[in-house]
Amino acid sequence: MEGVNGGGSRAGAEEERKPLSEVVGDCVQRWFQDALKEARRGDSAMQVLVAQMYHSGYGIPKNEHKGRAWAEKASRYRPSVWKVGTKRPGYNASDSDSDETNDDEKQ
Repeated sequence: MEGVNGGGSRAGAEEERKPLSEVVGDCVQRWFQDALKEARRGDSAMQVLVAQMYHSGYGIPKNEHKGRAWAEKASRYRPSVWKVGTKRPGYNASDSDSDETNDDEKQ
């Protein structure tokens, strides 16, 4: 019985397979490129994300100087960027604010 694609040959499909780590790496690099494109257009949330990605080396070689430059751009519109600029990509000010609230409640 032939495969769904009409080929039936598994050898061809296996030659096209990439290791999962390579696929994930490609996705992360595309995510960085997409975020950078929006950051350059002035999206402050993406500017924060790009700063975080540069700072941590996620999707791009680590460059703290560029990370700080993007954080400075974002801080013009979002002062909370200084709380999250060095955090992992995706960490946002609301996460940071809730952490502070929880700390205040414990005291």
